[in-house]
Amino acid sequence: MNENPSKTQQRILFDLTSKASNTRFGKLHGFENIKNHTEFINQVPLSEYQDLKPHIDLMRAGAEDILWPGKIEWYAKSSGTSSGVSKYIPVPKESLEENHMNGGRIELALYFNHRPESKLFEGLGLRLGGSTNLETHGASYSGDLSAILIQNMPMWAEFRSAPSHETALMSNWEEKIDAILDEVINQNITSFWGVSSWFLVLFNKVIERTGAENLLEIWPNLELFAHGGVNFAPYEDQFRALMPGDQVTFMENYNASEGFFAVQDDPNVDGLMLLISSGTYYEFIRMSEFEGKKSRTVLLGEVELDTEYAVVISTNGGLWRYILGDTVRFVSLKPHRVKVSGRITHFINAFGEEVIVSNAEAALTKACTLHKCSVRDFHAAPLYIENSKGGAHQWLIEFQTEPDDIQGFILSLDLALQQENSDYAAKRKGNMVLRQLELVKAEFGLFHRWLGERNKLGGQNKIPRLSNDRKLITTFLELNEVLRNAQ
Repeated sequence: MNENPSKTQQRILFDLTSKASNTRFGKLHGFENIKNHTEFINQVPLSEYQDLKPHIDLMRAGAEDILWPGKIEWYAKSSGTSSGVSKYIPVPKESLEENHMNGGRIELALYFNHRPESKLFEGLGLRLGGSTNLETHGASYSGDLSAILIQNMPMWAEFRSAPSHETALMSNWEEKIDAILDEVINQNITSFWGVSSWFLVLFNKVIERTGAENLLEIWPNLELFAHGGVNFAPYEDQFRALMPGDQVTFMENYNASEGFFAVQDDPNVDGLMLLISSGTYYEFIRMSEFEGKKSRTVLLGEVELDTEYAVVISTNGGLWRYILGDTVRFVSLKPHRVKVSGRITHFINAFGEEVIVSNAEAALTKACTLHKCSVRDFHAAPLYIENSKGGAHQWLIEFQTEPDDIQGFILSLDLALQQENSDYAAKRKGNMVLRQLELVKAEFGLFHRWLGERNKLGGQNKIPRLSNDRKLITTFLELNEVLRNAQ
């Protein structure tokens, strides 16, 4: 399928529009007359969630044939981390089977190709999903994508999974973690599946409860950690210490409420192979030319290496020319491999520095390696220019292991960020526009507490890394002060 990606994607487009031609959206945009990509983009405008929301509201109320054929039963509830606005992403049976479930099957196949001697199925796969209850809305159900996948998991996969169905769907995150440990601590766990940052919470509890040096002492047959949801780099050293040696294969995926988009096809190669035949039609917007819904898109065959792109998707979940919100860079074109670099709205450009999430995470990884420390979570935002005092970036960092020399760490982080981003380096020159970044140490558990107060523990929920204003960091700092005073 990947030998002629343009033709494969063209087939996907025609398959999607033909299937949806008799839907309300399809009739409104003349799907039956669409013969090529040019006609598609001329007849279907770029969209964001608010554009599709009126259609989705009708679907959740029971209306049929709106964005996708038939009556849609399942909706993945995706909460906005900064705005708090919940999105309800349709998950029809085609999306479940041909995209979400298929992505997992492809990941397994790629793993067995890498390790044909694997004994993965002699044990159980530990899944760690979200804590969102499934809500009923008329004849439809909504909740965390992981809960929907668990409810629809094929019998063979359910049989080889842990914890039990009931425990996996528990709504209280803290209680669920303890219940999971009670179940799996003595089971033969051979693989982990989930968001890496949440697994770190579970693993630390495992070590605390057992007193073991690492996870292989508890689960000696462990061989696969399939992870996604957040950038792995800031956590990698911690996971490598928990799973030492080369017994465990680490495989990353790009899996969201809207779809399963990419997987690491070779554990030894950096970058995730785009899944081009799993019900998603891709377009991309150069971030240097990004103008929201007025942007011009390029196709898969037109992308270039090391260029920042916003992802646009049309899917068998009824999302049409939908600006996903993620940004990616292509690191290979044969096959098409990407690295997720951040979010459209998560950046700092208060002084023309154009710092994106991948810059920040790469700099943080360098500084942590140099100072032999590790980070649980972080957020950064601008400090604005006041009088003769230049602006700066303010970082709020919750350390897992603190650096011995905090001032040295700040200097290393600032220098690493200059190395990662020439615009930031230019603004830092002579401290004329930007002075050295400031660091505030977060109280242990700060970000966990913030997510918990918003019922966003587990699953795809995560902390926004960067903000271009001070609204979110002000909230974090206020909560940090409360936690500090409570000690």
